[in-house]
Amino acid sequence: MRLTTKIDPRSPDFDRKGFNRALITEYRANNGTLTTTLPEAALLLLTTVGTRSGRPHTTPLGYILDGSPDRIVVFASNLASAAHPDWYRNLVANPRVTVELGADRFDAAASTTAGPERERLYQALIDEIPSIRDHQGQTSREIPVVLLRAVR
Repeated sequence: MRLTTKIDPRSPDFDRKGFNRALITEYRANNGTLTTTLPEAALLLLTTVGTRSGRPHTTPLGYILDGSPDRIVVFASNLASAAHPDWYRNLVANPRVTVELGADRFDAAASTTAGPERERLYQALIDEIPSIRDHQGQTSREIPVVLLRAVR
């Protein structure tokens, strides 16, 4: 899937699963470099275990580092919808996850941040990824800020 025009992932015609499959395929084929689907995007691949199926599920996510490559922060926005994304519900049930960051693949422990740590990391996220700035105001739920700590 080649991205040739601006996409609207909230459009009813948008095939999120198909788009994510194309991203994941390109990401893995190029050690994390995306040149056709989302050029210049800083993404990782997060694999969680499905709460109902028990099968692995991989999701591409934007991220920032919190001081080191062993502390990664992601935002469970789900495009500011009323419900948490599936990947977030999966990691709450089983916080042992797998992260692919570029060519590096490792296990991580996921935790939802709270209080001052959440506020600090949320501010860092919106400073680094301005496109998510308005998401919190578009939903009544508090969007989880998740810390992924590498287990090496």
